[in-house]
Amino acid sequence: MRGPDLDRERSEKKRSLAEFVALYNDGLPTEFPRVTLALLREYQSKYAYQFEGGEWSLELHRKKIMDWLPGHLKSLEA
Repeated sequence: MRGPDLDRERSEKKRSLAEFVALYNDGLPTEFPRVTLALLREYQSKYAYQFEGGEWSLELHRKKIMDWLPGHLKSLEA
């Protein structure tokens, strides 16, 4: 008999912004930029359609943030 898939449950669980920041940055390779509350608020404002009730999940948002963040940080430098 198969037990619960804890990784999947962790990934799909709805989280607050502060919880998401901690989980996103946890175990992230050193070459990846870290997120902050301010950066995620910018992302949430720009892509409001991705959020129901302001909740975050690793499954839905982590890859999208990884794709968005480097370009966004470069645009701030310009």
